[in-house]
Amino acid sequence: MTSDRRGLQPRKQPRQVRAELTRQRILDAAARVFAEYGYAAGTTNRIAERARVSIGSLYQYYPNKDAILVELLTRHLDAGMAATPLDQDELLPGSIEGIMRFYVRGAIENHREDPQLLRVMMEQGPRAPELLERVAQSERERIAYARRLLRDHPDVRVADIGIAARLVVSTVEMVVHRVMAGPGQVDVAGLEDELVSMLTLYLTGGRPA
Repeated sequence: MTSDRRGLQPRKQPRQVRAELTRQRILDAAARVFAEYGYAAGTTNRIAERARVSIGSLYQYYPNKDAILVELLTRHLDAGMAATPLDQDELLPGSIEGIMRFYVRGAIENHREDPQLLRVMMEQGPRAPELLERVAQSERERIAYARRLLRDHPDVRVADIGIAARLVVSTVEMVVHRVMAGPGQVDVAGLEDELVSMLTLYLTGGRPA
């Protein structure tokens, strides 16, 4: 779904505590409305009613529901980066299995809060160019980081480190999203174990990690 970049930015950034609380209430209400009704039926009127603000007050912060959904997705991306930072090598486990578990668990935690909302954000929302670039930049940074980790680890046995880094990053993000946002209940512990095992066996050539 494409969207004109105009109108996707918040109208104003709150500077007072009460204004910030109002903005957060609008975002929290929007998250519940989108999860319950989907994107098409998740109207600004429903969001304003759920947030207990007037529609005029909502429009003071966001010009339309596209802008609200973009901010929700940006918040999701920020939470993902905070959960698995790229500058804390000293905190990582020593084994490949431990490293994969650290990042798989972080991805799962970032997808657990509301799978239905996640599906709406990822599959039904606007695709603003600046948002797509932010997603792409985040992916580039994670691939570069994974490449360095794999290149320097003695247990990695792959023919092409660059391709392996891309596969690991893409697999974690895509598999976790598809499973967590899919229908039915998810055995989170089982998902973590199986995905970690799959990635570890691939990277180590089937050798014990």
